[in-house]
Amino acid sequence: MHLPSRRWFLATAAGAAAGAAAGTAALAYPAPAHAGPGGHRRPFGRFGSPAARRTPRTLYVDPLGRGDFTTVQDAVTAATGSGWTLVLAPGVYRETVLLDPTRTEATWIGATENARDTVIVYDNAAGTPKPGGGTYGTTGSATTTLQAAGFTARWITFANDWLRADHPGITGTQAVALKVQGDRSAFHHCRFLGHQDTLYADSIAVTAVARQYYAHCYTEGDVDFVFGRATAVHEHGHFRTLRRTDLAGPPHGFVFAPSTAGANPYGLLVIRSRISSAAPDGFYKLARPWVPSSDPTARPSLVVRDTRLGPGIDAVAPYADMSAAFPWQEQRFAEYRNTGPGAAITVPANRPQLTAEQAESATRAAYLGDWEPWKPWKKVA
Repeated sequence: MHLPSRRWFLATAAGAAAGAAAGTAALAYPAPAHAGPGGHRRPFGRFGSPAARRTPRTLYVDPLGRGDFTTVQDAVTAATGSGWTLVLAPGVYRETVLLDPTRTEATWIGATENARDTVIVYDNAAGTPKPGGGTYGTTGSATTTLQAAGFTARWITFANDWLRADHPGITGTQAVALKVQGDRSAFHHCRFLGHQDTLYADSIAVTAVARQYYAHCYTEGDVDFVFGRATAVHEHGHFRTLRRTDLAGPPHGFVFAPSTAGANPYGLLVIRSRISSAAPDGFYKLARPWVPSSDPTARPSLVVRDTRLGPGIDAVAPYADMSAAFPWQEQRFAEYRNTGPGAAITVPANRPQLTAEQAESATRAAYLGDWEPWKPWKKVA
């Protein structure tokens, strides 16, 4: 069976011209939302424009040249200090982006209020050769890296469209779409697209705690595609496991791979979400623990609760080891009140469950403390 490539999917999702060949088409820019005759009006929707700036610290980005900048990185570089808002016109921004720790309290907005319209994408993998020698490694493969505290994104797709099939000689197949390291980082109605290591929920240092919140987001991939040591809450999310044609049998991959520091009581929390699959039934594990060489005392933590697990999850043995030295049974994995065929408890020892009393501490408020990113948004419009 021929499956469309990630590059084709992105082009289609962003409104590329019909008739592009699957797997070979270059990404095209969509017509601006809210466009008038000729498609030239209101590329920034209800969020103003360079001629009608909503605040002095609002910048406008448009690949077609109708904003202050044509690339996201140029806008980030110009926005020094704290409290800047970037409004992104619809389009495909093929670039890598770094928001360093000094640019705090930043907000990025997809102008159409539909994440499919605004895509930041590149195609580096861990094994991709660097121009100056060596390879990028997992961290260096990230399309977008966010290191500053207080970051918020709304209605944006973060993607890495590197494909194994295009690079059969590369064994470092980790290809990060988004790496998040800052404390108080929130994502609303965003999408994260990739294959291996799609969303890297990290912190700025092993000893630092980074609280992150993902609401109404869509994340897809195959191997460890939501991973890292952050204290991250995913609420009302949709996780999609992909079909792999390079493997004959299961497992095709793992949804979560937390690497929570041993001293941190809170790792990944998934609540009121769902997991679906494009792969055959039972071909995916729910999670495996990652204990990185940089933190051998890590004790990965994952709670999945009140979530529908589709048939793609192996209900008999939903967890696996990444290393025999750190078996999943010795980590902090638990579930509570999950539903769906992938949540069936057939071997109780393979599915640790929270008690009702324990579940009272597995909440967004407990994980995020005095930070409440789910509260109503103060719009710039």
